Amino acid sequence: MTVAVAIMCKTPAPGLSKTRLSPPLQPEECAAISACFIQDLSETINSLVQDGDVTGYAVFTPAGSESSLRKLLPLDFKLALQSNGDFGERLLQGVKDLLSAGHEGAILVNSDSPTLPKGILQQAVRAIHKGDSVVLSPAADGGYTLIGLSRIHERLFEDIPWSTSDVYQLTLERAEEIGLPVVAIQGWYDVDDATSFQMLEDELSGKKLAFESTQIAGANAPATRRFMDERARQSLRPA
Repeated sequence: MTVAVAIMCKTPAPGLSKTRLSPPLQPEECAAISACFIQDLSETINSLVQDGDVTGYAVFTPAGSESSLRKLLPLDFKLALQSNGDFGERLLQGVKDLLSAGHEGAILVNSDSPTLPKGILQQAVRAIHKGDSVVLSPAADGGYTLIGLSRIHERLFEDIPWSTSDVYQLTLERAEEIGLPVVAIQGWYDVDDATSFQMLEDELSGKKLAFESTQIAGANAPATRRFMDERARQSLRPA
């Protein structure tokens, strides 16, 4: 059996995608960079698929946007529609759907980390193979970049104030409450506001991130790099 590694994503659309990045970006740019993030992250996941024990997915919304999303994904990626409800309910149902599809485990990855290293995903997959636990990669903003499970544990997703700096810590507390072992792997960062956008600019310009391991560097993220390079060129053009 394979481990399902899935991007939790919304099919990009101007005015509806990455709205917290405006400013510094315009709504059309927010949608464009969202598409780049999905392209780059799915290619990193796809490199794991080629290794043989991973199946790539996009757990997506809204319904009816499949054809637009498919253009951003590798050919072998599968699609699963997100459920209704708050983010915790959608995460939980995503895990249930992927495990019900016959996978050994499910790893759900946020769509805001285009440079997420392959090595972090490999750590998560190895941890899934070792048995029942919750696998977490903490995010720099206090959330988590990914969560992985081989069994369903609903309590992990209950009473969590999503999109706050307390998400990771409260998830650890939920795991302790139900006696579930935690495998904490290397953390990364989400690009979802002006501050983290600056982190992305710094990383792509070659600056080392404070939490970046000497063993695991960020993925190359070619689509995101092209977007950033083109944006920089346009800013230098005379008005």
